[in-house]
Amino acid sequence: MDINGINIELDKDGYMVNPELWNEDVARAIALEEGIDEMSETHWTIVMFIRNYWLENNVVPEVRLICKEVGIGVREIFRLFTTGPARGACRVAGLPKPESCV
Repeated sequence: MDINGINIELDKDGYMVNPELWNEDVARAIALEEGIDEMSETHWTIVMFIRNYWLENNVVPEVRLICKEVGIGVREIFRLFTTGPARGACRVAGLPKPESCV
């Protein structure tokens, strides 16, 4: 995937190989692949929470924690990221494939 002249390498499952290359343009491009035409404020809030949590703890937060911290329900996350938080939201956040994602 080429974003603004930078080659963003994805693994066989579509997750970023080098998460340090992530930026909002990359997020938007991956979101399009996930079927998200436009990132809403809630999309960004979820993505930034997941990304910051991962950067601080080197692990993806559980869905319940995302819901609690962002102030939304599980159904809302699945509505926003139809492939789910472990797949869709983590991909958009530029994270490697979560260990809990089979």
